[in-house]
Amino acid sequence: MVDATPRIDSTAPDAVRLLGEWTAGQFGRRRVVRRLLSALPAPGPGRLWDLREARQLDHVGAQLLWDHWQRRWPERLELLPSQRTILDRVAQYTVDPPGRRRAGLRDLYLAFGARLLRFGGHVHGFVRLIGQLTLNIIRLWRAPHEGPWRDLSGHLYRIGATALPITALVGFLIGIVLAYLTSQQLRQFGADAYIVNILGIALVRELGPMLAAILIAGRSGSAITAQIGVMRVTDELDAMRVMGISHSFRLVMPRAIALAIAMPLISAWTTVSGLIGGMIAADLSLGITPLFFLKALPDAVNVQNLVLATVKSVFFGILIAMIGCHFGLRVKPNTQSLGEGTTASVVTAITVVILVDALFAVLFSNVGI
Repeated sequence: MVDATPRIDSTAPDAVRLLGEWTAGQFGRRRVVRRLLSALPAPGPGRLWDLREARQLDHVGAQLLWDHWQRRWPERLELLPSQRTILDRVAQYTVDPPGRRRAGLRDLYLAFGARLLRFGGHVHGFVRLIGQLTLNIIRLWRAPHEGPWRDLSGHLYRIGATALPITALVGFLIGIVLAYLTSQQLRQFGADAYIVNILGIALVRELGPMLAAILIAGRSGSAITAQIGVMRVTDELDAMRVMGISHSFRLVMPRAIALAIAMPLISAWTTVSGLIGGMIAADLSLGITPLFFLKALPDAVNVQNLVLATVKSVFFGILIAMIGCHFGLRVKPNTQSLGEGTTASVVTAITVVILVDALFAVLFSNVGI
């Protein structure tokens, strides 16, 4: 049986003879290629390369030799006409990989411009979506019987009722942590009673609405984007357009209204859970009884803070719904775009919620609220 393994014979001085089959079938084993590359002598002046005794030579074997020769013909080469044809073809079509060019100022400028255009496209689409939502609400006000009330009730249940357990748990734990950390500082100054003021203001005005909005952005905002994105992938949005059904009226408006209604309630629920956790921790760490906590809480938190928290929650709900719908409608009909859109929706919603909360804090602090 003839040995077909590709090998070389370099016993003769300044001569290399190729033996066996130099084909893709033999080079399918990585061990063979590694052994050959280590055995092949470096191309040098005066060395004879004899390919005539190789049983077969295809383009894979020719490419290996051509790369080993540093893509130059050896000075002394003996080969058959068929082998010459294959090597000529490999030499003709082999190109050097393009080098990685360093980004210059022009490239950075163009990249910045492209990102700026993408950002402008998102802003344009979002503002257009808000305007369309306004027109749809006016239409609903004029013709309530045409409203998608069943979709609205379904979204209220899925966004609001099903989110109560996780928001209550997170609020309760945050209240406990905040109370324990605060009690350690207040105990040093003998100001134990002020823990009610700190917990009340922090949870009612800031942490309650913020925690609820972040949880809903990660939970329901991503679900909104995924639902509408799947409709894009399965061509349901195109079918709705063909049937004359408005995307903004049947998909965006019910979700925006549902989140605008549900977010203040979820925020209040999260705040109450946090206050309960803080009340328990204050009792255990400082000995402040729940009865004293409940009596002192109305004096610590005035009505303006409750109104501000409610208004912020309504804005948070509308923004989360609009951002989720915006990225869902921009999903392309492929699964990669669906995943990227969902991720971008969650990140953008959480970022916008934090920015809007900071804006509210600055604005209302200037007017004494």
